[in-house]
Amino acid sequence: MNYDEIRLALVEAIRKAETILPQDVVVAIERAREREQGRGRVQLDTMLSNIAAAREGSIPMCQDTGIQTFIVRVGAEFPGLSSLRGLIVDAVRQATQEIPLRPNTVHPFTGKNTGDNVGEHVPCITWELVAGDECVIDLLPKGGGSENCAALGMLCPGVGITGVKKFVVDHIVGCAGKPCPPGIVGVGIGGGADLSLKLAKLSLLRPVGSRHPEANVASLEEELRDLINDSGIGPMGLGGKTTCLDVHIEYAHRHPASLPVGIIYQCWSDRRAHVHITADGRIEVS
Repeated sequence: MNYDEIRLALVEAIRKAETILPQDVVVAIERAREREQGRGRVQLDTMLSNIAAAREGSIPMCQDTGIQTFIVRVGAEFPGLSSLRGLIVDAVRQATQEIPLRPNTVHPFTGKNTGDNVGEHVPCITWELVAGDECVIDLLPKGGGSENCAALGMLCPGVGITGVKKFVVDHIVGCAGKPCPPGIVGVGIGGGADLSLKLAKLSLLRPVGSRHPEANVASLEEELRDLINDSGIGPMGLGGKTTCLDVHIEYAHRHPASLPVGIIYQCWSDRRAHVHITADGRIEVS
């Protein structure tokens, strides 16, 4: 297995995530543009022009290139398992210089910037050990503005799904234009406090427009999307019909006395990339 090739593939995946918006997001913004008028349409036109310029110039589509976030699903028998973390860290350092990425990693006490997007527990890596000998890595650069609109609600179980809907809609409407709408609202329901937020972030990996496989959850996704859009906040908070492009929900079973709800917001710049590595070293970046 060639570790240099894996590192270079990760750098290329970071570049792809930062400069080329997934087509499902582009289509969603284009459809939103057709629904809007006035200032809302102007904002969406600007986003689409920005998307094209980033793709054509191979430059980041936003000055906030985010905290580099990786979700790694790796087989227990994958031959490069012990080297993966170091390769990811090295790739982030290299990408920071070459793409370039804005240095976004500062010490929480001193404010000192490391200059390379690497620090304590950063880049953020979520590990899932699975059966087999292959590795799948999803990249999700996460901007600060949208991350500031994350929320955790430890609801009373008695409020049920009605209470969940109220918590989600009230929070997103309260954020107004801060997270650069229209974006994607990730919601994690159940588990514990940490798991609900993790599920909310993992839900953002799904393509815009995809629905949860369980009908009642899929219906709730659509209902929340429509309720949020009915708020009239609109693109960049300037008014309009599209405040969010989609809502994605994932859930876990919960304790009977607890109803955690995690919300993670992803701005219109819904940056994602995917790396698949086989046991014999073949690599695919998408």
